[in-house]
Amino acid sequence: MASNDTDISWKTTVIVSTSLQNNEITGLLLAQEHLLRYSDSIEPGTLVFPLSGVAFMLITTEEFPETECEEFFSKIEKFIQVHRNSFLLLQAPAYGARELKVVSELQNRFFGSNLKILPVHSNGDTVKGVLTIAKATSKPHMDRVQERMDLARAHIIKQSHETSLKNLDIFKGK
Repeated sequence: MASNDTDISWKTTVIVSTSLQNNEITGLLLAQEHLLRYSDSIEPGTLVFPLSGVAFMLITTEEFPETECEEFFSKIEKFIQVHRNSFLLLQAPAYGARELKVVSELQNRFFGSNLKILPVHSNGDTVKGVLTIAKATSKPHMDRVQERMDLARAHIIKQSHETSLKNLDIFKGK
């Protein structure tokens, strides 16, 4: 039976910063029947998927300071140090010059770190993105993907070998 990657029957536990408790994102996660655990001990705006080993920090471009970004960068650096597989979700309804400048500043500052920056437009996009990444990195799903890749690799090698033998036969005049 083939598994659909957009299958909403996948459920997981999410540790959510209490700052997001009344956010539309938590409502969307609850609507898909994910188990939410709220915590004051994680950075504000953070979602952690413990079974997948990924963490997401949601910020909007309005939160990004015009000047004196050091305190803001320190918050992100702390997030990166705590969460090995970390994603920064930069949310803006549209991406204009200011938003692109923010993305550029973040990329320049955190170049070479384990932080991945994902621009998102809406809460719906945010939930879809975090769930896709969390599911793809969850243990059972990763094992299935690895099995499929191994089968595909074996098939390609077999086909390549058979094609090489046919080409060799043609070259030898058979």
